[in-house]
Amino acid sequence: MGTQNKEKILPKPGQRNILITSALPYVNNVPHLGNIVGSVLSADVFSRYNKARGRPTVYVCGTDEYGTATETRALEEGVTPEELCTKYHKIHADVYEWFEINFDIFGRTPTRQHKEISQDIFLKLHKKGLLAEHTNTQPFCEKHGKFLADRFVEGECPKCHYNDARGDQCDKCGSLLDPLDLINPRCKVDGATPVTRETKHTYLRLDELQPRIEEFAKKSMKEGAWSKSAEVITEAWLKQGLKERGITRDLAWGVPVPLPGYENKVFYVWFEACIGYPSITANYTDEWEKWWKDPDNVQLYQFLGKDNVPFHAVIFPGCQIGTEEKWTMLHHLSATEYLNYENGKFSKSRGIGVFGNNARETGVPPDVWRYYLLKNRPEAGDTQFEWRSFIDANNSELLAKLGNFVNRIIKLVNSPKAYSGIIPDFDPNNLPASLAPHLEEVTELTKQYLADLEAVRLRAGINTAMRLAEAGNGLIQAHRLDNSLIANEPQVAAAVVGTVINLIYLVSAIFEPYLPATGASIRKQLDVPFLLIPSEEDLEPGWKPSYIKPGHKIGKAEYLFTKIDDKKADEWRDYFGGNQAERQKKKDEEAAAAAKKQAQKEKAKAKKAEKKAKDKTADGKDSKTKSGGVEEEDSTVKKVVDGVSQVSLPSS
Repeated sequence: MGTQNKEKILPKPGQRNILITSALPYVNNVPHLGNIVGSVLSADVFSRYNKARGRPTVYVCGTDEYGTATETRALEEGVTPEELCTKYHKIHADVYEWFEINFDIFGRTPTRQHKEISQDIFLKLHKKGLLAEHTNTQPFCEKHGKFLADRFVEGECPKCHYNDARGDQCDKCGSLLDPLDLINPRCKVDGATPVTRETKHTYLRLDELQPRIEEFAKKSMKEGAWSKSAEVITEAWLKQGLKERGITRDLAWGVPVPLPGYENKVFYVWFEACIGYPSITANYTDEWEKWWKDPDNVQLYQFLGKDNVPFHAVIFPGCQIGTEEKWTMLHHLSATEYLNYENGKFSKSRGIGVFGNNARETGVPPDVWRYYLLKNRPEAGDTQFEWRSFIDANNSELLAKLGNFVNRIIKLVNSPKAYSGIIPDFDPNNLPASLAPHLEEVTELTKQYLADLEAVRLRAGINTAMRLAEAGNGLIQAHRLDNSLIANEPQVAAAVVGTVINLIYLVSAIFEPYLPATGASIRKQLDVPFLLIPSEEDLEPGWKPSYIKPGHKIGKAEYLFTKIDDKKADEWRDYFGGNQAERQKKKDEEAAAAAKKQAQKEKAKAKKAEKKAKDKTADGKDSKTKSGGVEEEDSTVKKVVDGVSQVSLPSS
């Protein structure tokens, strides 16, 4: 993934420095496509874009590992929380690497830096009088001597009487519950009946912080142009009035609370999870404060799903404000709606939809997935993942438009009947008048692309990029570029080829944030280095095809995309429409059947070889008996027979 780029990127004075985060994925499950496009993929595009503009940019993410859900999942899997987190951190890292998400660091929350920074913020809030202590009643297990978080209590739902309801919710009827409401409650750890006891907890005084949070949010929304859903959700929270919110829990797995009397308590995960951004940056570089405590020189962009908005727009900024330190505050908040699956919802529990670790099972390259997800990014409302439109995006857009544009010209230039791979002589400052409207179109589309990306309109940006490829196809068609034009009007043909080759190079840069492998392939075919995206100033006089000069020798043509059979839509819809466990069972059964069949083939081959060797031995005995060398040959042949019978023949 380039999950850990080696060179440490730091802000530079006088430059536009961009700090990017995507919501820390919770560690205890596999992300689905909606999770991926909603945060990590969107942030990756914006990070690649800013780096391709030459700006100092760092992209930070990692797994959110503390909390009740981790403890309960570890209990279910029969492992420690640490072991569970290590397992799922690797699963997440592998998924994002396959999707070519280029983090500068993909870290974790259980680190020394996370503990130190979280506790430091907490103690500063405590010192400023922004924390309050309250006593409440909570289930307690006398058998193992601990207070029980809501998910550690199970029992009968008081509404539908389902016997395995959790203390926070009934999975059967969907009712939100309190663990004390359960009928015949039992401890998830040991099955004992819990009792109720009083326990004290610390609360963050958001009500006291509200005026300052409102002032910050209003300013940031205006200057940073937040996404619409981020604005609406934040304003709704502030309008209903902020209340004190508990920030400690009776758990073992988490950041310890650094106060006397809180020895068996940790921070509630929602309080310390967002602190993971600076703490993971601190794992990236010891000079992390240059990113996180320099609001005058660093702009913070955060990407997430809309359900995470309050934590990033209200609670984390409130904690930063409460410390009264000079923190880098949120500049732009990009929140997405939901990506649904075939007119339904992705479901981790029921295994419906495509999850990050099985997208590769289709054999479709990551760039095709990236293109389709970003083209359907749920920016202003919910969008749908549909297999037919997925295939159509590959065949009718990537292949027919972008792939065709690049391939036809590189093949033409490489043709011995044309230029044998050498860019012909042309003057970018003295082009035929017929090219003027096309150059103007390229200029305007590139300016539009810059406006789209600067405003984090990623969906519009990828559509504009494709329009640029279409403009290239239009230029070729308008001039009827072929061997006939090369033969009859060589100067016009050379100008068109030189212009289009340079436009392909520009298109590689424009698509780079979205389709990195495709950009790399185009550069290889052109035999050129990475190209920075042109700036607004570069485009003022109009775009000119001046990157690649006459005489440059390009590389060989390669196909960027391949056609997907339309029949795959029904096949994939059926395969990814059922239960994940059932799919895995089916895969295991198919693998076992294949292994059994292969073993039978190997056994038959080995038996045949053994028979052949025995026959040969018998023939040898007869021969050697006649010549008087029986004993020596018998020993040699026996070794050969033993060797054949013991070797497992390799499968083809």
